[in-house]
This record gives sequence, structure tokens and C-alpha cells, in this order.
Amino acid sequence: MIREALGGLVTAFRLLTILPVPGKDSLKMASALPWFPVVGLALGLIVYSSASVVNCAVYGKWPEITAFTALVAGVFFTRGFHLDGLSDWADSFGSISDRKRMLEIMKDSRVGVFGVLALICVILGKWVALVKLWQLHDGHWIIVVYVVSRAMQVELATSLPYARAEGGTGQDFVSGSRMHHRLLALALAVAILYVTFSINGVIVSAVGFLACRLFALSCKKRLGGITGDTLGACSEIVEFAILFAVALLLSRQ
Repeated sequence: MIREALGGLVTAFRLLTILPVPGKDSLKMASALPWFPVVGLALGLIVYSSASVVNCAVYGKWPEITAFTALVAGVFFTRGFHLDGLSDWADSFGSISDRKRMLEIMKDSRVGVFGVLALICVILGKWVALVKLWQLHDGHWIIVVYVVSRAMQVELATSLPYARAEGGTGQDFVSGSRMHHRLLALALAVAILYVTFSINGVIVSAVGFLACRLFALSCKKRLGGITGDTLGACSEIVEFAILFAVALLLSRQ
């Protein structure tokens, strides 16, 4: 059991990051799900540290470049994996098509106008929020963003079926997911947030949960389930929602 759990941690890091981790992957892909918030914590710390170095280099007087560094670091250490899912999801949901055609569009590697617009809006929106956070000296909240967004991938994967009958990216995670994966991931996320940000971190995570559940309703209505692309899109949307909400709340204090 311990070997399987450690294998799940290795799989989670190799799936969600470019970080070289030793060890063997889990035989059951779904075993990686409970570890998603832990990977989110690692990513958040790396991104925050990278941006902090740049912020110190410019003596805290150029929040725009600091925010840009945080965005680039996030893309680099995740291979832009979730942004790809966001663009595919946007092209699919932006089309006036039936379920079958939407799944075909989502599988197409080409990026359409809706995908481009989604990428521009989400990236620009996150940059604006990050600039405000660094101006307020609250850039550390990006750690919460990464923890919650990865936990919400588990929430989505464990609450809806896989949409493609023929299988595809993400099927092993979705089909193999169980309620205990969901509970473990949520428990780990809450524990991490409480230890690092006290009750405020837990309260802010509610924004991500709400965004995830609304996204899940949309997926259920339009697709009857989820795909690997929708998991990535959910992560990006949750990131944007939390960043914007935190920046808005802190700027009003």
C-alpha cells in the first residue's frame, strides 16, 4: 500500500510538472489523484520563489515584470499542459454543435478563434490580478491558487464520468477515481491551506470550489461528462477565479 501511494506521488509530479522525480509510476493512475494538492503546493512555492527573486532584483518597483515572471514560471514548470486544455475546451464549447461534434473539435490539435480568445482573456486576467497582488505585497497568495486548482481537478475527475466512449487522455484517472481519492485530496488541500494561510486560506478556497462546480454543471449539460482537456480548463479557470477574487478583496482593505 505504501509503495502504491508513493508511486501515485511520483505519477502526480510527472503528470503535472516537468520536475524530475525519482521512483516508479503507480500501476493505477488514479492513485495519483490524492497527491494533486501536494504537487500544487510544490508548484506554488516554485512559482512564488521565482517571482520573488525577480521582485527583489527590481527592488519591488516593477510589479508588472514580477507578475509576468510568475506567469512564465507557471507555464514552464507545467509545460503549458492546462492552457492547452483550456484552448481545446473553449473551441469546443464555443461552437454551436452537438455533443459528438464538440468532442471531435476538442480532440483536434488545431487552435481556433475561441481557443485563442480564451487564452488571451485568462492569461491577461491572471496577469492583471498578479500585478495588483504584488503591488499589495501579497504575491504569496499564488500558493493557494496552485493548491486549490489542482485539488479541483480531483473534484471534477471524481464527480463526473468520462465523456468519450472510445477512451482518451485522462480516462485512466477519471474511470479509476473513487470517493476516497476525492476525500483525501480535499483533506490534504484543506490541511495545507490551514497550515500555511490559516482559516483565510480555507475560506478563499471556496471561490475555487464554486468555480469548479459551475464548470462541472456546464460539462455535464453539454458533454455528459469530462475529458482530459476539461480537467486542464477547470484548473485554469479556478486559478483565474481565485486570483481575481483575492486581488479584489485585498485591494478593498
